[in-house]
Amino acid sequence: MTSAAPEGAPRRLRAGVIGLGWAGQQHVAAYAADPTVELVALSAMEEHLLEQFGEEHQVPGRYQDWKQMLAEAELDVVSIATPTFLHEPMAIHALEAGVNVITEKPMAQSGEAAARMVEAARGAGRVLDVSFNHRRRGDVTALKDVVDSGVLGPLYYAKTGWVRRQGIPGLGTWFTKAGSAGGGAMMDIGIHMLDMTLHLMGEPAVTAVSASTHAEFGPRGRGGSGFGISQVEEGTPFEVEDLATAFLRLDGGATMLLESSWAQWIPHDLCYVALYGAEGGATIEWGGPDGPTITVWTEVAGIPAELRPAVGADGNHAAAVADFLQKVRSGDVAAHDGSQALRRARVIDACYASAEAGAEVAVAQ
Repeated sequence: MTSAAPEGAPRRLRAGVIGLGWAGQQHVAAYAADPTVELVALSAMEEHLLEQFGEEHQVPGRYQDWKQMLAEAELDVVSIATPTFLHEPMAIHALEAGVNVITEKPMAQSGEAAARMVEAARGAGRVLDVSFNHRRRGDVTALKDVVDSGVLGPLYYAKTGWVRRQGIPGLGTWFTKAGSAGGGAMMDIGIHMLDMTLHLMGEPAVTAVSASTHAEFGPRGRGGSGFGISQVEEGTPFEVEDLATAFLRLDGGATMLLESSWAQWIPHDLCYVALYGAEGGATIEWGGPDGPTITVWTEVAGIPAELRPAVGADGNHAAAVADFLQKVRSGDVAAHDGSQALRRARVIDACYASAEAGAEVAVAQ
């Protein structure tokens, strides 16, 4: 049940969620737990999910038609947790209806589509946000504090990646179709690591990329996982990459190596970020045999030192939704129009263009 607002508090924001897969369920739970929000509407094609989560959280509005929900539910905010190719039309429709929007990542299937979403947000005077939940991890927050403290000095190099032993999501579904997903491993999980690393480095602009993509597992029907499977479409070809690597040039001269794979002959799944500064280096990683780790290497009074920063709790989707709601309440719409996520989308576009051309490509600014 949606919690009651504290007495004397401002009017609760009326919230809705489109899409009730795993990610959508996280948004539902976040809204339902927030006493400043009234969760009033859900939309999904699956009737059983509408009934299940509608009953669990006593949500009065339940719609299979998302346009009908936006027309009738009088929403202030909406979460869009649907296949990537639907983000653009749904977000633009909601923004033009006067609703503030948060979408799941990736923002859209292309930079052009993402740019149209930003234009719609600016035209409507509404907030557009993208849920990059992994930057809300406790170790990422701890490392951000280290970077901001100046312990590492100016950062000049980073390595980052998310690699899986076997984990192609929804093999044979929209996840592996170029038109609906926009790309494969780089678009799906590589963008998380790109976002996280640029966030840690202080948002330097990416000026150029040199990338390569491979599809060695998916075309043979190998490397799949149960995650993300909805309804497999028989005969659907594997149209995206299952591994991508990229070398990124950053404004100011720093560089980054980015890798992502859904399937690869490696010992185990692994996510990592390594930062190298003039005064120290630091790494975070999870998925390895030792569990999540964060380590900083520097000098203290001229003595080599290894630091283990304290790590708080993970924020995940709930923190992403809370940040979105804070942006809506701030009234500073111009600062929250989706531009940062658009820059991520343009980097991914450049990665795919580089891989196709076999040459370095400049990133559209």
